[in-house]
Amino acid sequence: MRSVWPLATGELTGTDLEEIYAYPAAPDRPWVQVNFVASADGAVEIGTTSAGLSHAADREIFLLGRDLADVVLVGAGTARAENYRGVVPSRRRLERRRRLGFTGVPPIAVVTRTADLDPASRLFTETAVPPIVVTTGTADTRALEAAGAEILRAGQDDVDLPRALDLLAGKGLRRVACEGGPQLFARMIAADLVDQLCLTVAPLLVAGTASRIATGMASVPRELALASILVEDGFTFLRYRRDAG
Repeated sequence: MRSVWPLATGELTGTDLEEIYAYPAAPDRPWVQVNFVASADGAVEIGTTSAGLSHAADREIFLLGRDLADVVLVGAGTARAENYRGVVPSRRRLERRRRLGFTGVPPIAVVTRTADLDPASRLFTETAVPPIVVTTGTADTRALEAAGAEILRAGQDDVDLPRALDLLAGKGLRRVACEGGPQLFARMIAADLVDQLCLTVAPLLVAGTASRIATGMASVPRELALASILVEDGFTFLRYRRDAG
């Protein structure tokens, strides 16, 4: 992988990527990075998952986003479709996180209005740290609590995303790696909660009825600045921020 903007470089090292994709060192508020991959014609999935759009370099950036974060945020639909499990505490990951000042691996926080999650799924059974279920005051969470989940209630009938991020921040989880899906991303945009978008564009044309990376809730446009462009094997890795400085 190499950079073509703002500087043209040779092959980037793992340390180079850590510096490029770093979160703020000590944010005093929730700071949200969103990570997506899409085809050249805007499809966010092939079939029902994003796996067919990915590449080893895209996977590297995706995993790096987790390694640099305090918490991984995902919508319930994506957690079910992608068969989510907890972040794997591999030796390489733990060594990198220790070097960067972290302890252990980040928890997965799932946003769900109804708490409609399977307590027998990998999210609960294959994890080194308990998942966090971000839900509402009306949701029945007894089965998920019995499966070990930590419950955060943010809103009565629907999840209040600013409140949810504040609750996570209150636990020291301020650097947020949001992994979608499209409906959660649209809601994050509408609430003006996105600080950085890491978008991989795959050199594929998909067509069909696949959704775009943000769908659902309408929003006023939110201005971002292009911060970096990396390339590898025809894939383009774009990074946009509120402020590229």
